[in-house]
Amino acid sequence: MASSLTKGTAEQGTPDSGGKTFFGHPRGLATLFMTEMWERFSFYGMRALLVLYLISGGPDAKTGGQGGGLAMSLATASAIYSVYMATVYLLAMPGGWIGDRIWGPRKTVAIAASVIVCGHLVLAIPGAPTFFVGMVLVAVGSGLLKANISTMVGQLYDGPQDPRRDSGFSIFYIGINVGGVAAPIAVGTVGQTINWHLGFAVAALGMALGLIQFLIGTRHLNPVSSQVPTPLEREERNAWLRKGLIWVAVAAVFYIVVVSAGLFTINWALIPIALIGLFTPIAVLFRIKRDKELTDVEQTKMSGYIWFFVAAAVFFMIFDQAGSTLNVFADKNTASKVLGLGFPSSWFQSVNSAWVMVLAPFFAWMWMALNRRGKEPTTTVKFATAMLLIGASYVIFIVPMLMTQDGSKASPMWLLTVYMVQTMGEMCLSPVGLSVTTKLAPQKYASQMLGVWFLAVTAGDCVVTLAVTAGADLNGVAVIAVEAALAALAGVAIYFNRKKVSALLGDVR
Repeated sequence: MASSLTKGTAEQGTPDSGGKTFFGHPRGLATLFMTEMWERFSFYGMRALLVLYLISGGPDAKTGGQGGGLAMSLATASAIYSVYMATVYLLAMPGGWIGDRIWGPRKTVAIAASVIVCGHLVLAIPGAPTFFVGMVLVAVGSGLLKANISTMVGQLYDGPQDPRRDSGFSIFYIGINVGGVAAPIAVGTVGQTINWHLGFAVAALGMALGLIQFLIGTRHLNPVSSQVPTPLEREERNAWLRKGLIWVAVAAVFYIVVVSAGLFTINWALIPIALIGLFTPIAVLFRIKRDKELTDVEQTKMSGYIWFFVAAAVFFMIFDQAGSTLNVFADKNTASKVLGLGFPSSWFQSVNSAWVMVLAPFFAWMWMALNRRGKEPTTTVKFATAMLLIGASYVIFIVPMLMTQDGSKASPMWLLTVYMVQTMGEMCLSPVGLSVTTKLAPQKYASQMLGVWFLAVTAGDCVVTLAVTAGADLNGVAVIAVEAALAALAGVAIYFNRKKVSALLGDVR
């Protein structure tokens, strides 16, 4: 899965006007393409190894005892993974705010990439403390980078009406998925077959290459990307600093008391983060809905948008389990040989990005062909279809789960099929969701709403975290069936209420 915020327009023209281009686009697109590709390389590399490393126990025979994992339970590992994913998308909003108010997009991306490199290098040091520090650094860096690099892509073009703009974001999207395909193959192979920590170091190397070429290529970016659009005034900066220090102090005192009382477990960290991630989008949407400055039409459209937001949260609740539930099934219950050739189970994490690259052009052509005939489905129908597809993917997944209960191995084709169906759902929901978010966004919240869209991912992952900490077995047939049914019910509900939702959307189809 890969999506990008698309706010930002060029206020000073492109810096490459009249010069060399990148497939007909400003040369700065090549710089941002490579930066995002390497960032996704590090992100998906981390994702491919995370749960497998956490549940791996004991010394690694291939490294003389230096490459063993943390021997955690599968439930704890799945909860940590879901919190990590949720945090990355949760931090995209403050990351965009920092770029807008403090550092500017260009400086923020450079700092973010540096933080990611440091995070992976810390992960390369064996031990639980370094693992958690490294994971936090990677999450913070990814959150800082996500919104700002997409902003700079938009700044390469002469406003929203530039005919190259949509094509430029499509090329940028390809970079995301190239990184998504390559990372599990490179990082996964090193991590699983040689040493977990060396795998994390490979991810650090990838992001370091991305940072170097970004710094070299900044001369091709729009000069506006180095400016701070709405800088904080001194009084406002001090107020934010005071609030931040107060909350840090409160958290520090709370956890000192918990630790001193001998009550601390990993859940004392996971559950508060999950609750913050779940209630933040609720609070943001509630604040927007309560804003009396919005027109009646904008308020009505926001009511329609909430339908899509809730559906997206359910979708990503299942979709993001690719790095946990499906990853563990690939490792424990799936044959890792094709035509007699073996491969690490982490390679399966490349499949979604590979399917995106195969299916995205087909879906783009299909929507255009249907549109020319006046038969393109509405946004509401596309969302309903996405929910039914993600639910169907888990119905299919139940079959190999049942087949392998006796200890046998399932054919790789089962997971390839599950990922294909999930990617088809993604094509109906993710790009459509980004588009409808920009169309329904109230003028006052035009830049913030794409950040709100990513909070749907956060909400879905936080629901998974809370379910796991409450005792749900994400690798059990019963829970998988419940999730499939929930997605299907959501799809049916959206479909049968499509006229009501369409009425709320007004002129947005």
